[in-house]
Amino acid sequence: MTTQFRDTQFGHLVRFLSGNKLFRYPDEIDPSLWKRSLQRDTTSTSTRSGEQSNSSEKSKDPNDSTNAPAKDFDTQGVDLQDLSVNNVVENGKDIYLVDWYGPDDPENPQNWPSSWKLLVSFQMCILNFSVYIASSIYVPGILSIMEDFGASEIVATLGLSLFTVGYGFGPMLWSPMSEMPKVGRNGIYFWTLLVFVLFQLPTGFAVNMPMFLVFRALTGFFGSPSLATGGATIADIYDAARVAYGICIWASFGVCGPVFGPILGGFTAQAKGWRWTIWVFTWLCTFVLVMLFFFLPETSAANILYKRAKRLRKATRDDRLRSQSEIDAAHHTMRDHLIVLGRAFTLTFSEPIVFFMDLYTALLYGVLFIWFESFPLVFGEIYGFNSGQQGLVFLGIFVGGVITVPLFLVWVKYGIIPRFTKPTFKPEMVLPPTFFGSASLPICLFWYGWSARESIHWIMPIIGSSFFTVGVVTLFNPVFNYLGIAYPPYAASIFAGNALFRASFGAIFPLFARQLFRKLGIGPGNSLLGGIAVCFMPVPYIFYKYGEKIRHMSKNARHDV
Repeated sequence: MTTQFRDTQFGHLVRFLSGNKLFRYPDEIDPSLWKRSLQRDTTSTSTRSGEQSNSSEKSKDPNDSTNAPAKDFDTQGVDLQDLSVNNVVENGKDIYLVDWYGPDDPENPQNWPSSWKLLVSFQMCILNFSVYIASSIYVPGILSIMEDFGASEIVATLGLSLFTVGYGFGPMLWSPMSEMPKVGRNGIYFWTLLVFVLFQLPTGFAVNMPMFLVFRALTGFFGSPSLATGGATIADIYDAARVAYGICIWASFGVCGPVFGPILGGFTAQAKGWRWTIWVFTWLCTFVLVMLFFFLPETSAANILYKRAKRLRKATRDDRLRSQSEIDAAHHTMRDHLIVLGRAFTLTFSEPIVFFMDLYTALLYGVLFIWFESFPLVFGEIYGFNSGQQGLVFLGIFVGGVITVPLFLVWVKYGIIPRFTKPTFKPEMVLPPTFFGSASLPICLFWYGWSARESIHWIMPIIGSSFFTVGVVTLFNPVFNYLGIAYPPYAASIFAGNALFRASFGAIFPLFARQLFRKLGIGPGNSLLGGIAVCFMPVPYIFYKYGEKIRHMSKNARHDV
């Protein structure tokens, strides 16, 4: 347990206040742990690196003090000159690679106890839910905002759109940063969420519409890291065969957030006004912030090994100890770092698989957000529901998820995992559920649109809306798994690009929703969207059949499967 607490924000604070005397790392207590781990691996690695090491030894001047190991390190019984494993040569200089202390290294997130893996996964899910709920919880208070600030309906709706734009663009910065070994993931989650919570104060106390809209955009930006990078964190701690479970549940929490927002916001806005909708999710996010402070350790292997190498250099006074990420970074230029920051954009628009899958999931997301405007028209104007009751109709979408998610997990257990370990496995094998999802979205839109009339009971459009979740679960999850498996080195950037696409549609669709439905009507308006969904139906089939060929034409995708 100490291993995990040590790498939380709480652990970092304790180490700082105690001068690193508490929560010490094993290699701070005994730096020779590094040498012993190498000696255990000699059999498997000496052949690979011995020739390189021997050649470098011949080029050394034994009288050159720069090549000698630090004396403090020798007093620990460790002589780097004797090591012949994990020794590489870089620019004529020996570099000793710092890696895991064997396959059972407790600091490796893949080796953490199941209880900690579940705790980390839960935190990613509840963080995802908390930020997403902030997008839609204030929607029932739009009329109240219009009255307070004298704003038009479209301007008041911008509070939803700008928040969505903010959390769409945020991951384009935060996700590539989380892939940088010096930064890692833990700190980004905590500090951005802290800013997110603090910025709710000027949002809730806004005195005019411009102030409100500016801080809605900023809070969306700072609340965004978990929305895209949470999947990468789950991939850090689970083996590839089990990541699908975590991704499915994490993505489902991301859908539940916008769904539960109007439910909580409907009754809150009706009783207390729009400002209290801000305070409700702020309390929730504050609770999550405290939980992250105490219980979220670093999961990035590159960051953990970077810090390990840094500690060993300090303990041994030998600057030849480097992690793989540091060795790689030594060859990186400023241009390379800019490429990393722009990777989410370049991958999204240069990879056909990524582009069309992002576009498809964005369509689903746009439909979800268009319902924030459509549901009040249907259930408020046609069926006479008040704002609290209008929020409750979103439970139809939730019930659809309760039914579909367990069925999808059964598919993962019996349809994916048994195939995953076989040499014949292909990433495209995770796509068959998308065939059901591609059909369920048009069914949902046509059913909901044409059953929403006074002569038909209100339960019918709610049942129709439940098919939306079938599409979300059976499209989002296979697509996320497919992209993660097909582009493993760039998972965080891929998910960031996907988040931008989804957020763009989620921001734009509500702005024209009311005009669309008022001019065309509920039935024809949803039929238009359903027709677009029908046009996208072939996409999963195309990539299921031709995805492997397309991957092999890409320089970024996997070619080994």
